[in-house]
Amino acid sequence: MPNQPRAAKILICLVVAMTAGAALLMTLDHQSIPAGVFSLASYSSLGPIADIIHAKEATNRNRWNKIEVFYSNTKGGNLEQMASLSGLTSSDDLNFHFLVCNSLGAVDGQIQPTEKWINQWSALPGGIWYGSSTTIRICIISETNKTASDYQISRAEELIDALSRKFNILPSNIVHPKDWQL
Repeated sequence: MPNQPRAAKILICLVVAMTAGAALLMTLDHQSIPAGVFSLASYSSLGPIADIIHAKEATNRNRWNKIEVFYSNTKGGNLEQMASLSGLTSSDDLNFHFLVCNSLGAVDGQIQPTEKWINQWSALPGGIWYGSSTTIRICIISETNKTASDYQISRAEELIDALSRKFNILPSNIVHPKDWQL
């Protein structure tokens, strides 16, 4: 058994390398993807999209036929903060169906459904939006795509894919901001 000391050294080196790698990934966990190496632990903890798109009310497959993605033009926020910034007394009055958060106000990539989605109510035309009653509106907490995180973009795309499959929404009926990048 002359190779036992060599095997023990290799095992120790592997354990040290794996421990150092795990520590590095946990340290970088709160960085965005372009910033370098990251861990998927926080991304996978956001929960499945199927749970997010579940509504209180039964939904007809023909209820929704268009998806619109737009930016909040804010640096951060969640449902309550967006309502406050809009001068509303409650987040129940927000005029969109989903909010994709960044790390300023909620967990980066977290998708929050609004009361409009949960109850399957239409967004109301007015202000700067003149859409239809069959449009699902998704708000991305960001000023532009340059300030949107990779988690936000990825989660928004997952949400869009799930909604378009569930309601048979054609890709031509999905509207993104001009600078949206996959």
